[in-house]
Amino acid sequence: MKRAWILLALAALWPAVGNAGGARGHLQTGDLPTYLRDRGEGIPTSMFGTYVQKGQLLVYPFVEHYRNANEEYAPNELGGTEDVDYRGDYEANEQLLFLAYGISDRLAIEMEGAIMQAELERSREDASPLPTEITESGLGDVEGQLRFRWARETAGRPEVFSYFETVFPTQNETSLIGTSDWEFKLGTGLTRGFGFGTMTVRGAFEYNRAEDLIEVGELAVEYLKRLSPNFRVYTGVEGVQDEWEFISELQWHVAGNLFFKFNNAFGVTSKAADWAPEMGIMFGL
Repeated sequence: MKRAWILLALAALWPAVGNAGGARGHLQTGDLPTYLRDRGEGIPTSMFGTYVQKGQLLVYPFVEHYRNANEEYAPNELGGTEDVDYRGDYEANEQLLFLAYGISDRLAIEMEGAIMQAELERSREDASPLPTEITESGLGDVEGQLRFRWARETAGRPEVFSYFETVFPTQNETSLIGTSDWEFKLGTGLTRGFGFGTMTVRGAFEYNRAEDLIEVGELAVEYLKRLSPNFRVYTGVEGVQDEWEFISELQWHVAGNLFFKFNNAFGVTSKAADWAPEMGIMFGL
Protein backbone atom coordinates (compact mmCIF):
# COMPACT_ATOMS: atom_id res chain seq x y z
CA MET A 1 0.00 0.00 0.00
CA LYS A 2 2.79 2.45 0.86
CA ARG A 3 4.57 1.71 -2.42
CA ALA A 4 1.34 2.30 -4.32
CA TRP A 5 0.90 5.75 -2.75
CA ILE A 6 4.53 6.66 -3.51
CA LEU A 7 4.23 5.58 -7.14
CA LEU A 8 0.98 7.52 -7.52
CA ALA A 9 2.57 10.64 -6.06
CA LEU A 10 5.62 10.42 -8.32
CA ALA A 11 3.49 9.79 -11.41
CA ALA A 12 1.31 12.82 -10.71
CA LEU A 13 4.16 15.05 -9.53
CA TRP A 14 6.08 14.95 -12.81
CA PRO A 15 3.50 16.69 -15.03
CA ALA A 16 2.51 18.98 -12.17
CA VAL A 17 6.04 20.32 -11.72
CA GLY A 18 6.72 20.32 -15.43
CA ASN A 19 3.71 22.54 -16.15
CA ALA A 20 4.08 24.76 -13.10
CA GLY A 21 5.50 27.65 -15.07
CA GLY A 22 2.78 27.81 -17.69
CA ALA A 23 -0.45 26.65 -16.05
CA ARG A 24 -2.76 28.90 -14.09
CA GLY A 25 -2.46 27.87 -10.45
CA HIS A 26 -5.16 27.86 -7.80
CA LEU A 27 -3.79 31.09 -6.30
CA GLN A 28 -2.84 32.94 -9.50
CA THR A 29 -5.97 35.06 -9.42
CA GLY A 30 -4.68 38.59 -9.88
CA ASP A 31 -6.69 39.11 -13.08
CA LEU A 32 -10.00 38.11 -11.45
CA PRO A 33 -12.58 40.29 -9.68
CA THR A 34 -11.94 40.89 -5.99
CA TYR A 35 -14.73 38.55 -4.92
CA LEU A 36 -13.03 35.60 -6.73
CA ARG A 37 -9.44 36.14 -5.61
CA ASP A 38 -9.64 33.79 -2.63
CA ARG A 39 -10.91 30.81 -4.62
CA GLY A 40 -10.64 31.38 -8.38
CA GLU A 41 -13.20 30.42 -11.01
CA GLY A 42 -13.57 26.69 -10.33
CA ILE A 43 -16.56 24.67 -9.13
CA PRO A 44 -16.48 23.94 -5.37
CA THR A 45 -15.64 20.33 -4.50
CA SER A 46 -16.38 18.40 -1.31
CA MET A 47 -12.78 18.98 -0.20
CA PHE A 48 -12.62 22.06 1.99
CA GLY A 49 -11.40 25.16 0.15
CA THR A 50 -10.76 23.26 -3.08
CA TYR A 51 -12.16 24.06 -6.54
CA VAL A 52 -11.92 22.30 -9.91
CA GLN A 53 -11.90 24.03 -13.28
CA LYS A 54 -13.29 22.87 -16.62
CA GLY A 55 -11.09 20.15 -18.12
CA GLN A 56 -9.00 19.81 -14.94
CA LEU A 57 -8.40 16.56 -13.05
CA LEU A 58 -7.64 16.83 -9.34
CA VAL A 59 -5.80 13.90 -7.73
CA TYR A 60 -5.54 13.93 -3.96
CA PRO A 61 -3.94 11.04 -2.04
CA PHE A 62 -4.16 11.73 1.69
CA VAL A 63 -4.16 10.17 5.13
CA GLU A 64 -6.49 10.82 8.06
CA HIS A 65 -6.48 9.82 11.71
CA TYR A 66 -9.47 9.66 14.08
CA ARG A 67 -9.38 9.71 17.87
CA ASN A 68 -12.49 9.66 20.05
CA ALA A 69 -12.59 8.70 23.72
CA ASN A 70 -16.43 8.88 23.74
CA GLU A 71 -17.42 6.91 20.66
CA GLU A 72 -21.09 5.94 20.84
CA TYR A 73 -21.95 2.34 19.94
CA ALA A 74 -24.45 -0.39 20.73
CA PRO A 75 -23.42 -4.08 21.03
CA ASN A 76 -26.08 -5.18 18.53
CA GLU A 77 -24.40 -2.98 15.91
CA LEU A 78 -21.19 -5.03 16.26
CA GLY A 79 -22.57 -8.57 16.35
CA GLY A 80 -23.97 -8.63 19.89
CA THR A 81 -27.60 -8.65 21.01
CA GLU A 82 -27.98 -5.78 23.46
CA ASP A 83 -29.56 -2.60 22.06
CA VAL A 84 -28.09 -0.15 24.57
CA ASP A 85 -25.81 2.79 23.80
CA TYR A 86 -22.36 2.89 25.41
CA ARG A 87 -19.30 5.09 24.98
CA GLY A 88 -16.04 3.41 23.99
CA ASP A 89 -12.50 4.45 23.08
CA TYR A 90 -12.14 4.60 19.28
CA GLU A 91 -9.11 5.10 17.07
CA ALA A 92 -8.74 4.72 13.31
CA ASN A 93 -6.42 5.46 10.40
CA GLU A 94 -7.41 5.90 6.76
CA GLN A 95 -5.50 6.03 3.49
CA LEU A 96 -7.68 7.72 0.91
CA LEU A 97 -7.71 8.72 -2.73
CA PHE A 98 -9.89 11.58 -3.99
CA LEU A 99 -10.48 12.37 -7.68
CA ALA A 100 -12.43 15.26 -9.19
CA TYR A 101 -12.89 16.26 -12.81
CA GLY A 102 -14.42 19.44 -14.26
CA ILE A 103 -16.72 18.29 -17.04
CA SER A 104 -17.74 21.87 -17.86
CA ASP A 105 -17.74 25.26 -16.17
CA ARG A 106 -20.98 24.19 -14.42
CA LEU A 107 -20.65 20.42 -13.82
CA ALA A 108 -18.01 18.34 -12.01
CA ILE A 109 -17.78 14.73 -10.86
CA GLU A 110 -15.97 13.23 -7.86
CA MET A 111 -14.94 9.82 -6.53
CA GLU A 112 -13.38 8.95 -3.18
CA GLY A 113 -12.33 5.64 -1.65
CA ALA A 114 -10.58 4.59 1.54
CA ILE A 115 -8.61 1.77 3.11
CA MET A 116 -9.21 1.84 6.85
CA GLN A 117 -7.87 0.34 10.09
CA ALA A 118 -10.02 0.86 13.20
CA GLU A 119 -10.00 -0.21 16.85
CA LEU A 120 -12.75 0.12 19.46
CA GLU A 121 -12.17 -0.52 23.16
CA ARG A 122 -15.51 -1.32 24.78
CA SER A 123 -16.95 0.63 27.68
CA ARG A 124 -16.37 -0.82 31.17
CA GLU A 125 -20.13 -0.73 31.63
CA ASP A 126 -20.65 -2.98 28.61
CA ALA A 127 -21.15 -6.57 29.91
CA SER A 128 -21.85 -8.08 26.47
CA PRO A 129 -19.80 -11.09 25.29
CA LEU A 130 -18.06 -9.02 22.62
CA PRO A 131 -14.24 -8.85 22.77
CA THR A 132 -12.80 -6.13 24.97
CA GLU A 133 -11.05 -4.68 21.93
CA ILE A 134 -12.54 -4.93 18.44
CA THR A 135 -10.22 -4.33 15.50
CA GLU A 136 -10.99 -4.33 11.79
CA SER A 137 -9.23 -3.33 8.59
CA GLY A 138 -10.20 -3.25 4.95
CA LEU A 139 -12.26 -1.20 2.53
CA GLY A 140 -13.84 1.86 4.11
CA ASP A 141 -16.31 4.31 2.62
CA VAL A 142 -16.52 4.58 -1.18
CA GLU A 143 -18.56 7.47 -2.52
CA GLY A 144 -19.19 9.56 -5.60
CA GLN A 145 -20.63 13.03 -6.16
CA LEU A 146 -22.04 15.21 -8.91
CA ARG A 147 -21.47 18.93 -8.35
CA PHE A 148 -23.47 21.52 -10.27
CA ARG A 149 -23.19 25.30 -10.33
CA TRP A 150 -26.56 26.95 -10.90
CA ALA A 151 -25.35 30.55 -10.97
CA ARG A 152 -21.93 32.18 -10.97
CA GLU A 153 -21.11 34.82 -8.41
CA THR A 154 -21.31 38.40 -9.60
CA ALA A 155 -20.71 41.73 -7.94
CA GLY A 156 -24.33 41.72 -6.81
CA ARG A 157 -25.19 38.08 -6.01
CA PRO A 158 -23.60 34.94 -4.50
CA GLU A 159 -22.71 31.74 -6.31
CA VAL A 160 -25.31 28.97 -6.03
CA PHE A 161 -24.35 25.30 -6.25
CA SER A 162 -25.80 21.88 -5.48
CA TYR A 163 -24.42 18.36 -5.05
CA PHE A 164 -25.71 14.81 -5.08
CA GLU A 165 -23.73 12.13 -3.24
CA THR A 166 -23.96 8.34 -3.30
CA VAL A 167 -22.21 6.18 -0.69
CA PHE A 168 -21.81 2.57 -1.81
CA PRO A 169 -22.21 -0.43 0.53
CA THR A 170 -18.78 -1.92 1.27
CA GLN A 171 -19.19 -3.89 4.53
CA ASN A 172 -21.83 -5.89 6.44
CA GLU A 173 -24.15 -4.50 9.11
CA THR A 174 -21.96 -5.45 12.06
CA SER A 175 -18.71 -4.04 10.69
CA LEU A 176 -16.74 -1.37 12.51
CA ILE A 177 -15.66 0.21 9.21
CA GLY A 178 -17.25 1.07 5.87
CA THR A 179 -20.94 1.38 5.00
CA SER A 180 -23.47 -1.46 5.15
CA ASP A 181 -26.12 -0.11 2.75
CA TRP A 182 -26.75 2.59 0.17
CA GLU A 183 -26.77 6.17 1.38
CA PHE A 184 -27.75 9.26 -0.63
CA LYS A 185 -27.33 12.96 0.02
CA LEU A 186 -28.71 16.03 -1.75
CA GLY A 187 -27.38 19.41 -0.75
CA THR A 188 -27.04 23.01 -1.85
CA GLY A 189 -24.99 26.03 -0.86
CA LEU A 190 -24.19 29.70 -1.38
CA THR A 191 -20.73 31.26 -1.72
CA ARG A 192 -19.92 34.97 -1.50
CA GLY A 193 -16.55 36.71 -1.70
CA PHE A 194 -15.85 39.75 0.49
CA GLY A 195 -12.82 41.89 1.17
CA PHE A 196 -12.18 40.01 4.42
CA GLY A 197 -12.51 36.55 2.82
CA THR A 198 -14.97 34.18 1.20
CA MET A 199 -17.97 32.77 3.07
CA THR A 200 -19.91 29.61 2.20
CA VAL A 201 -23.05 28.21 3.82
CA ARG A 202 -24.49 24.82 2.84
CA GLY A 203 -26.91 22.17 3.96
CA ALA A 204 -28.19 18.79 2.84
CA PHE A 205 -30.77 16.07 3.29
CA GLU A 206 -29.74 12.42 3.64
CA TYR A 207 -31.45 9.12 2.90
CA ASN A 208 -30.26 5.90 4.53
CA ARG A 209 -31.76 2.83 2.85
CA ALA A 210 -30.99 0.53 5.78
CA GLU A 211 -33.20 2.65 8.06
CA ASP A 212 -35.49 3.87 5.23
CA LEU A 213 -35.20 7.35 6.69
CA ILE A 214 -34.83 10.84 5.24
CA GLU A 215 -33.37 13.39 7.64
CA VAL A 216 -31.48 16.65 7.77
CA GLY A 217 -27.86 15.97 6.83
CA GLU A 218 -24.70 17.99 7.23
CA LEU A 219 -24.86 21.75 7.80
CA ALA A 220 -21.81 23.98 7.52
CA VAL A 221 -20.53 27.54 7.65
CA GLU A 222 -17.12 27.99 6.00
CA TYR A 223 -14.50 30.73 5.63
CA LEU A 224 -11.64 30.85 3.10
CA LYS A 225 -8.90 33.47 2.86
CA ARG A 226 -5.97 33.86 0.51
CA LEU A 227 -3.04 35.16 2.57
CA SER A 228 -0.41 35.29 -0.19
CA PRO A 229 0.39 33.73 -3.57
CA ASN A 230 1.48 30.58 -1.73
CA PHE A 231 -0.80 30.25 1.29
CA ARG A 232 -4.52 29.99 1.88
CA VAL A 233 -6.38 29.27 5.13
CA TYR A 234 -9.76 27.70 5.76
CA THR A 235 -11.92 27.47 8.87
CA GLY A 236 -15.39 26.06 9.26
CA VAL A 237 -18.01 24.54 11.51
CA GLU A 238 -19.72 21.41 10.18
CA GLY A 239 -22.14 19.01 11.80
CA VAL A 240 -24.91 16.46 11.53
CA GLN A 241 -27.57 16.55 14.27
CA ASP A 242 -25.61 16.23 17.56
CA GLU A 243 -22.15 15.69 16.01
CA TRP A 244 -20.42 19.01 15.35
CA GLU A 245 -16.78 19.83 14.74
CA PHE A 246 -14.56 22.84 14.18
CA ILE A 247 -12.21 22.51 11.20
CA SER A 248 -9.07 24.43 10.28
CA GLU A 249 -6.82 23.98 7.27
CA LEU A 250 -3.63 25.45 5.85
CA GLN A 251 -2.93 25.11 2.12
CA TRP A 252 0.63 25.56 0.85
CA HIS A 253 0.70 26.11 -2.91
CA VAL A 254 4.22 25.24 -4.01
CA ALA A 255 3.55 25.30 -7.78
CA GLY A 256 0.83 26.32 -10.20
CA ASN A 257 -1.01 23.01 -9.87
CA LEU A 258 0.49 21.42 -6.78
CA PHE A 259 -0.31 22.15 -3.15
CA PHE A 260 -0.24 20.55 0.28
CA LYS A 261 -3.23 20.41 2.64
CA PHE A 262 -2.83 20.31 6.43
CA ASN A 263 -6.19 19.88 8.13
CA ASN A 264 -7.39 19.50 11.73
CA ALA A 265 -10.91 18.81 12.98
CA PHE A 266 -11.85 19.09 16.65
CA GLY A 267 -15.12 17.85 18.14
CA VAL A 268 -17.28 20.52 19.78
CA THR A 269 -19.99 18.07 20.90
CA SER A 270 -19.48 14.85 22.85
CA LYS A 271 -20.52 12.53 20.00
CA ALA A 272 -18.12 14.03 17.47
CA ALA A 273 -14.56 12.73 17.11
CA ASP A 274 -12.23 14.42 19.58
CA TRP A 275 -9.51 14.97 16.97
CA ALA A 276 -9.22 14.16 13.28
CA PRO A 277 -6.05 15.43 11.55
CA GLU A 278 -5.60 15.07 7.79
CA MET A 279 -2.63 15.59 5.49
CA GLY A 280 -2.20 15.16 1.75
CA ILE A 281 -0.92 16.54 -1.52
CA MET A 282 -3.21 17.78 -4.28
CA PHE A 283 -2.25 17.58 -7.96
CA GLY A 284 -4.08 19.49 -10.67
CA LEU A 285 -3.59 17.88 -14.11
